[in-house]
Amino acid sequence: MNNRIYPIGIQNFEKIRKDGYVYVDKTALIYQLVKSGSYYFLSRPRRFGKSLLISTLQAYFEGKKELFKGLAMETLEKEWVKRPILHLDLNIEKYDTRESLDNILEKTLAGWESLYGANPSERSFSLRFAGIIQRACEQTGHRVAILVDEYDKPMLQAIGDEELQKYYRNTLKPFYGVLKTMDSCIKLGFLTGVTKFGEISVFSDLNNLMDLSMDRRYIALCGITEEELYGNFEEDIHRLAAAQGMTNEETCIELKECYDGYHFTHNVPGIYNPFSLLNTFSKLEFGNYWFETGTPTYLVELLKRNHYDLERMANEETDADVLNSIYGDESPIPVIYQSGYLTIKDYDRRFGIYRLGFPNREVEEGFIKFLLPFYTRMNKVEAPFEIRKFVNEIETGQPDAFFQRLGSFFADTPYELARDLEVHYQNVLFIVFKLVGFYVQVEYHTSEGRVDLVLQTDKFIYVMEFKLDGTAEEALRQINEKHYARPFEADSRKLFKIGVNFSKETRNIEKWLVE
Repeated sequence: MNNRIYPIGIQNFEKIRKDGYVYVDKTALIYQLVKSGSYYFLSRPRRFGKSLLISTLQAYFEGKKELFKGLAMETLEKEWVKRPILHLDLNIEKYDTRESLDNILEKTLAGWESLYGANPSERSFSLRFAGIIQRACEQTGHRVAILVDEYDKPMLQAIGDEELQKYYRNTLKPFYGVLKTMDSCIKLGFLTGVTKFGEISVFSDLNNLMDLSMDRRYIALCGITEEELYGNFEEDIHRLAAAQGMTNEETCIELKECYDGYHFTHNVPGIYNPFSLLNTFSKLEFGNYWFETGTPTYLVELLKRNHYDLERMANEETDADVLNSIYGDESPIPVIYQSGYLTIKDYDRRFGIYRLGFPNREVEEGFIKFLLPFYTRMNKVEAPFEIRKFVNEIETGQPDAFFQRLGSFFADTPYELARDLEVHYQNVLFIVFKLVGFYVQVEYHTSEGRVDLVLQTDKFIYVMEFKLDGTAEEALRQINEKHYARPFEADSRKLFKIGVNFSKETRNIEKWLVE
């Protein structure tokens, strides 16, 4: 019987410590940042422990020494000063109207004013906020700790609604600007979020704000390192291995492939997704736990709006300025990266170029499956069954059935996607063959309006060439003239050479030939 309890969905430090939940000690890093600066911002994907970090900071500033018993903080901190804390949690509301942001700010400010008083002359949100900070400092004799959880949630939920986003920006800009004007009364300001929005004064005005997002000293502030995994969860790994009929070594490899791989700067150890790890240990099953908690549709809207070539996603190259930039129409990459669907895979120090890719199998498989209904007529219920049929047709040597099914994926192409048909057809092929590739071996390449592809199973090899507004005969001829199949001529498996033509006029596969 496992007597360990896992804090799945629990983000309150006091509850975790008092009720005996598993806790990975981050307090040495917290002590370091509290003692070495005053204003911080941390960007991390959802479900990565940002709210728990804020809650831990709150317990620390409340002077709750007993909660830190046995942790690094117990021996590091000598003073334990109780400070006034202003905690703004923007997680709570669904931001779909102007009133939703106004209501949460009004409720929060009114709560603070009940503690520290109000001034009738302070009518705007920002003036009230500044007045509260000043009175809290004067009344307690201690500078204030300001903790903002998910500062960007209103902005993120308003992506696609320019008028609402502008209203949120104009409301939050002066509100967050108070952190600079009231500096003398503030001990620490700590803001977390998923993305960055430069138009908000958090970043445009607060030039003393230290961004920890790519700071290698604080990479492990949220998430779980491999050292922490083996140091805190050795028994859990044994239990998981026994439940799955695997060795410990096989279990560690599977955990790494599924949940490791987040790199928030270059040349640092990978970080495991804490939410997925805890769920896996609790349920003794591998699963797509982080992904199943909900992927925001605004990510797909950004990709579609920019007619983004999805094949680039697995090998996107960019620089630090883009990774640290705000959401904008010019590129969906910053918000995709900051949301945790891409991570840093490699770094060219000479040119300052980062190569991005999917962090692990959970994210890659989950994201590709999530994309399918947005690019084809398949809904998310039908999609897994269609992929199984694709794989079955490939594994049983039925190329004609395979291409008839593929044609159905191009049927009823939405108008907004059809406008950039070349990218759309390549994206559908990429999604289908990426999903098939989780079950069979796939090599997929695109260049200048054409695609070449190799599928391998234990019995069959398929060498395919796709043309856009060419002919199937031309595609098949290219396979033979460029000797695409030569590496497989001595192979005992049955070889199919297939030429395919896609028509812009019909928005579908026009013809395929099998040799």
